[in-house]
Amino acid sequence: MTELERAKLIKDACDARQKAHAPYSKFLVGAALLTESDEIIVGSNVENASYGLTICAERVAFGTAIASGHRRFQVLAVATAGGHAPCGACRQVASEFCDDLLVLLIDADRPDRVIETRLTELLPGRFVFSPAE
Repeated sequence: MTELERAKLIKDACDARQKAHAPYSKFLVGAALLTESDEIIVGSNVENASYGLTICAERVAFGTAIASGHRRFQVLAVATAGGHAPCGACRQVASEFCDDLLVLLIDADRPDRVIETRLTELLPGRFVFSPAE
């Protein structure tokens, strides 16, 4: 990933965060997913009054990417106030498509402050379904 691609990914995640629907928690999250073909797919969290129906920004981005035909990814950028990591469910969803995805954790209040990590660090011992043959 070039510095220009990295900067665009960070900007797109921060921009997606501004489109979040978070009237209950006020916790805005934006995600930008870089596909293997260098396309950026974004997502923002969508809360619901029935909290269990809330959809995380990361899963919105993955769902949109999958619906668009993408199956391989290079980088996931996540923008939150404070630069928080994805929840466990989002980590597991990402692991379905990426063994060791690069993850950028962006502090939306200070977007120059980005922590780089890997999915394997965020989700050691991930669940892998191996059906009996």
